[in-house]
Amino acid sequence: MNLRLIKISINTLEIIFFSKSAKRIALGLSGSSWELLQRLLYRKHADHLALPPGAASTIKNPPKELWIDSPTEIFKENWGPESTFLVVGAVGAVIRIIAPLLTTKTDDPAVLVMDSRAENIIPLIGGHKAGAEELAFHLSEEFGGNIVLTGFSSMNEMLPIDSFGTAWGWKRNGDLKKWNELMIQQSKSLPIKFFQQAGSTLWQSSKGAFNSLFAKGKLTNQECLSFEISSDLTEKCSWHPPVLWVGIGCERNTSLSLLEKALQDSLRKAGLAKSSIAGFASIEIKSDEPALTSLISKEALPVRFYSAQELSEVEVPNPSAFVQSEVGTSSVAEAASILSAGKGAKLKLEKQIFQSKENGAATIAIAESVEPFAPDRGEIHLVGSGPGELSFLTQDARFALSRSAVWVGYKRYLDLLEPFRRHDQVRMDGSLTRERDRCQEALKLAVQGVRVALISSGDSGIYGMAGLALELWLELPQKSRPRFEVHPGITALQFAAAKAGAPLMHDFCAISLSDCLTSWEKIEERLIAAAKGDFVIALYNPRSKDRFWQLGKALEIFLQYLPANTPILLARQLGRSEETIATYLLGDFPIEKVDMLSVVLVGNSSTYVQDGYWLTPRGY
Repeated sequence: MNLRLIKISINTLEIIFFSKSAKRIALGLSGSSWELLQRLLYRKHADHLALPPGAASTIKNPPKELWIDSPTEIFKENWGPESTFLVVGAVGAVIRIIAPLLTTKTDDPAVLVMDSRAENIIPLIGGHKAGAEELAFHLSEEFGGNIVLTGFSSMNEMLPIDSFGTAWGWKRNGDLKKWNELMIQQSKSLPIKFFQQAGSTLWQSSKGAFNSLFAKGKLTNQECLSFEISSDLTEKCSWHPPVLWVGIGCERNTSLSLLEKALQDSLRKAGLAKSSIAGFASIEIKSDEPALTSLISKEALPVRFYSAQELSEVEVPNPSAFVQSEVGTSSVAEAASILSAGKGAKLKLEKQIFQSKENGAATIAIAESVEPFAPDRGEIHLVGSGPGELSFLTQDARFALSRSAVWVGYKRYLDLLEPFRRHDQVRMDGSLTRERDRCQEALKLAVQGVRVALISSGDSGIYGMAGLALELWLELPQKSRPRFEVHPGITALQFAAAKAGAPLMHDFCAISLSDCLTSWEKIEERLIAAAKGDFVIALYNPRSKDRFWQLGKALEIFLQYLPANTPILLARQLGRSEETIATYLLGDFPIEKVDMLSVVLVGNSSTYVQDGYWLTPRGY
């Protein structure tokens, strides 16, 4: 059994549970697949590697963790809806192996087939619900391979309505037959009515949603798509955003069976879907209650515990004098659910009391939050888009863009990346000086469970958005932090150096001349230190309409320590059609030609230019 560690923070107390997790198996059919298998594992597309005995015998020093068995047995033992198989080998061989195992779309895993060079990627089964098509897009961007797609929605740039919600942090419900009927309706280009009660509405702006012929409407027939919290799971095809907080109070040593029945009956009475639960909440003295901790472990959802003082400050419809005398607050379940749901919370179910002579007693209340909460499903990817020319976008950055449902960034950068955006992805354009707003919006979505790309030019971690985003991410409580990952990009410094020759072969540094966030006194100190230290120096943000004197002052400083014939490079509009690269001397540099679309590179004492090429000798 594959186990995943779940850690739940409770103020200073942490409860650790184990639960089942999906298996992602990279299976090679021959020894030639070994290199690609290792790459799939390193890039976290797979959790396990597997080879048949004959292929494994060709590998020198195979790791102990390698699964060695016949492909037929590996498929049989791990077959199921929670598994993903990445098979490196022949399509025909895979079809013959899996044919006897096929059941239904609901019960089958995702199976993708790749050649050993990752030049062709085929999502064989489980394209939508199991996520094979989405993973194929990710692998294509990661390894530069071609995807072989034959599905109707992909070929016609329609939204894969039975799978797209996963990237938004939602859970799917509904009878498989109803979903099939809805997909058939889509394939006939018939309008699909939808009703949205909860969750982000950004998906509606995607090209795929427009092409899918959606029409807003009420839930009047079975061929309707809903985004809601109700529990009618058979007559509707539903996506459920996580917006429900379940408050629980119970006597000491109440049984798990009673808590489970209380939860089930409460959801049924309120007509609410279990898939819409964001988490549980209770009073902190119950943080060690065996039945409650077992329920939390079983459901694998967040839990919040509050002090009696915090709960007593919440206005509730059903306060209890008895509860007040016992635990110091007049409400546990109602107050905890409302407090967890936050500002604008709606109490969907007032407290319900459940008791048994043998099993104890429990109270349940359910509140709805304005915004979903699923940070364990959310991701924020800091993407460096490079200097502007798409051919210089790294494969890692392309993978992150492919994985994200929402792209957030300055409009100019998003425009440059637009050729990579799929029909099921949306973009949120921001203005140049609103960096904090963009970071906060991206984090807000990721906490809701959405996969988000926050985009900077160059490298996100060099004068980009990564630092501010990380700063804001660290301000979040640990249990509210989505996955955070930085994807490197090619900087203006690197690109200019590559265009010039080899100016960065020895020690170098980068200094921004913008004194908007750093005092000019500090910038001067750094300029002097860099010149004294004989570094090759890159100047970012060298000159703008409002900051026109700083570059001249910087050059004056350099001339105190460097000869006037030191080469200086002006690179402008790098990676774009207006690109210009020109070499000057420090003592005769045309400051008026510099703007915010430029980067300036100053050589050190050993840098020279010959036949149009820059070189800073390393001394080999």
